[in-house]
Formats: sequence, C-alpha cells, structure tokens
Amino acid sequence: KPEPMMQSDLYPLPAVGVVCRRGGDVLLIRRGRAPRLGEWSIPGGKVGRGESLRDAALRALYEETGVRARIGDLLAVYEIIEPDFHYVLIDYVADWIEGEPRAGDDADEARFLPFDAALLCVAHDDLRDVLRRAKDAAKA
Repeated sequence: KPEPMMQSDLYPLPAVGVVCRRGGDVLLIRRGRAPRLGEWSIPGGKVGRGESLRDAALRALYEETGVRARIGDLLAVYEIIEPDFHYVLIDYVADWIEGEPRAGDDADEARFLPFDAALLCVAHDDLRDVLRRAKDAAKA
C-alpha cells in the first residue's frame, strides 16, 4: 500500500540559500542529507511558517555552519524540480561577521573557499550562477 502524500508534498516548498563572502572567499557546505546528498552547495534551508526570508537565510546559515553574517541583496530565485521534490530557492548574498565554519544541521562539512575553487566544487548550473552573481556584486 503506497504512503499517503502529505499536504506539503503537493506544492513547491520555499527555501533560502546564502552566498556568504569573506574577502575573496565564499562559504560552501557538503550536504549531509538528501536532496543532493554529498554534493557541495551554499548553506540554506526551508523557510519556517511566520519567518521572513532574510531571517530564515541567517538562521539556516548559522545552523549549518556556525557563521554569522550581514544579509545583503537578493541574488536570484531558482526552481529545482525533481521527481522527489520541488523547491523554490531564494538566494541572498551575505558578508561574514564572525565564526569559523563547522558542519551542523544538514551539512557534513563547511569551509570557505576562493570563488574560483568554489565554482569547480559545485555540480549544478544554478549554484554556479549564484556564485558568479555574488562575486560580481562584490566588485560593484
């Protein structure tokens, strides 16, 4: 007998991501859970009921990495539609304030990498695009 679908499985889920910059470096995490288990990504997570997008971004950043940052501009909105999930990702840029990366919550690893190295670590076009946008925003 198949499992019944949850109400939340019927609709896309809003999630936030954070491109956290520290000088010429950017913070990446290696995902410790599905979706995209084992892949490098930017920190982020689902938006909680009653939580603003920016607050959710800063909370997820801290939970996954132990890093605190000043949230900046919206970088982009992406959709990820796969057989098992549908997320609407809202990605922000942020500038590091304090904390050394440590893996927490959904992350198995967290570290600052130079932007160019980070681009080589991520496997998906949406992540490469948002990293490039954050790097370009730093030059402006």
